[in-house]
Amino acid sequence: MTVLKDNTFKKFRDFIYEQSGIFIPDTKKYFIENRLSKRLEEKNLCSYDDYLYMLKYSANKEEMKVLFDKITTNETFFFREVKQLEVFVRGEAPKLIARRKPPALRVWCAASSTGEEPYTLAMMLMENPQTSGVKFDILASDISDSVLQKAQCASYGQYAMRNVPDIYLKKYFKLNGNSNHHLSPVIKSRVRFSQINLLDEKRIKAVRDIDAIFCRNVLIYFDKKAKVKVIENLYEALRPGGCLFIGMAESLHDITRLLKPTVVDKTVVYQKT
Repeated sequence: MTVLKDNTFKKFRDFIYEQSGIFIPDTKKYFIENRLSKRLEEKNLCSYDDYLYMLKYSANKEEMKVLFDKITTNETFFFREVKQLEVFVRGEAPKLIARRKPPALRVWCAASSTGEEPYTLAMMLMENPQTSGVKFDILASDISDSVLQKAQCASYGQYAMRNVPDIYLKKYFKLNGNSNHHLSPVIKSRVRFSQINLLDEKRIKAVRDIDAIFCRNVLIYFDKKAKVKVIENLYEALRPGGCLFIGMAESLHDITRLLKPTVVDKTVVYQKT
């Protein structure tokens, strides 16, 4: 296997940070080496320096998408950190809906991976009596094109399904011959997907008037400077009174004062006042 030299790793790390805001510490050199070694073989490249040169100077930007696919981790499942989702669907969503005339709701899952989070929200909104009859729109985005393609296929194995309550399993999924669960077209139709880099200000400027944003378990991949920028971008996308949810183990302490934190049933809700 081609060896990733220390100085080349640092160049890769800096390039990835500049392009995505994802910070890879020195201890993760093996991570880059393992994730990209096969790609070098596929492209018939002799070294990591050659691959970096191609990324920087090739007119074809499709390889950047491949790089993002290789370096991002997309492990998720339905009804993850469900307490947050319940606080939103049962408490915050009805209040946000009431602020619009006519009543409606716009949600953005800003790091949707293979789709489990936005689809979970769509099912919960459909099942909640206070929101079931309301028009709602869910935008689901990710930096990786390949995970978005999987999300649109909406076919899931046992790992992703392990927390799905029986009532949802029976109503919204169909089991096929190879043990994968296919999501109902009714739910698929309520979510639209888009490739978005959270540090791309130009791209995010197209996302506005959002009632609620879910950006969970993502900030851990950014350093403080990138976190501040991402939160500023998300803040601009929210309408006044809108709310932001981050991961249960994450915090915006020392990151921003733009959003007011409120504790609802042991769950932190950040609100744009």
